[in-house]
Amino acid sequence: MFCEATLPSSTSRGRSTGWLSARIFILLAALIFGGYSGRSAESDKETPPADWLAWQQARQESIAGTNGWTTLISLKWLPDGQTYVGADSTNQLVLPTGRAVGAVGVFSRSGKTVRFAAAPGVVATVGGVAVHELEMKTDATENPTKLTIGVLTFVVIERGERFGVRVRDPESPARLHFAGLKYFPYDPAWRIAGRFEPFTLVKIVRVPDASGGIQQLTSPGELVFTNAGQEYRLAAVAERGDDEFFVIFKDRTAGDTTYPAGRFLYVAQPDTAGRVTLDFNRAFNPPCGFTLFATCPRPPIQNTLPFAIPAGERKPVEPE
Repeated sequence: MFCEATLPSSTSRGRSTGWLSARIFILLAALIFGGYSGRSAESDKETPPADWLAWQQARQESIAGTNGWTTLISLKWLPDGQTYVGADSTNQLVLPTGRAVGAVGVFSRSGKTVRFAAAPGVVATVGGVAVHELEMKTDATENPTKLTIGVLTFVVIERGERFGVRVRDPESPARLHFAGLKYFPYDPAWRIAGRFEPFTLVKIVRVPDASGGIQQLTSPGELVFTNAGQEYRLAAVAERGDDEFFVIFKDRTAGDTTYPAGRFLYVAQPDTAGRVTLDFNRAFNPPCGFTLFATCPRPPIQNTLPFAIPAGERKPVEPE
């Protein structure tokens, strides 16, 4: 609020009448046209909920933790046949020098089956148990195989007909130089009540992903909500073993203050009356905002919203 610390003295009051009139006019204009509410700007700020701050901490761990997205250092799609792995440049999957020996082993793919065999003298473990050769369960199963060799971890991912090997290093440059996450201030106006409308039959939604492939997502229905008097619908995705809907959306902030390809959001499944809450304060960047080795699906066409949502996670911060 505008306030003068001192007023003119009685000896100068006569010659300062014009000055006072001008100041009073400015004050009145500020009150009328500035929408003065009688409260300071500080008092208008909403104290962020504790669970939202805890959610931010979990987000930080998912990106920069020892198993976070910034630990990824490679993604190699496997053809049928053998793919040799190691630090030597003669391998098909070349690992960083100093992080692995020249020849680590070989991944062998036959259709939907992928096996790994360690090179002589290489110690490989799964769950702390030494292994020499084994079949790799993919991330499409409930318990994918996590193969550890030295400081590196290997997991086979399955994306439709494609199978690939992801490699993680807890001391990757991306993790060591991670610049942190940024958020819009918490805004309760973007915690919106809506409803879930199930489809008569579950739909399969085909969307492109960041790796150039096509992913098939299972959509059981739509999340319906209202913004500025207009109704909007977002295709909800059901993920295996998850009690929340997964939403991939894009709004007018994309490419400006948020990630260009869109953001992700989880929404609790509806209550018995079909009601849901879309808390866009928990919208977050896809993993592709932090690594080149993710396969993030893009938003379905209907999930592109024609307005800005200045809430949730902002565009990833570039390392200095």
